Amino acid sequence: MNDKAVRIDAWVWAVRLYKTRTAAAEAVRAGHVKLNGVAVKPAQHVVVGDTVRAWVHHREHIVEVAQLHSKRVGPAIARAAYVDHSPPPPSKEILASMPKRDRGAGRPTKKERRQMDRLMGR
Repeated sequence: MNDKAVRIDAWVWAVRLYKTRTAAAEAVRAGHVKLNGVAVKPAQHVVVGDTVRAWVHHREHIVEVAQLHSKRVGPAIARAAYVDHSPPPPSKEILASMPKRDRGAGRPTKKERRQMDRLMGR
């Protein structure tokens, strides 16, 4: 469906960045979805040419809106609805070298969290 503008929560759900419309709206409300670099509310409208940054499954997706859809579409149509500018995922070697906590070891300490952040490049 091509309109002049579509709600951002509906669009990120329609192009399959989020599994449910509720999850998409919650992510937008939490600030995990940014429109042109600005955190917005779920009712904010998206137009063709906008840049959407979405934090999904511990990874940032940077997409440029190419088509507008307000209803969920199939995977092939969804991929055509945006231009993906996301950085490539980390290699398997990097993921394997990351430290893993033992199951049941509890939350990391502040020192451990800072070490993990440094390792991840944050």
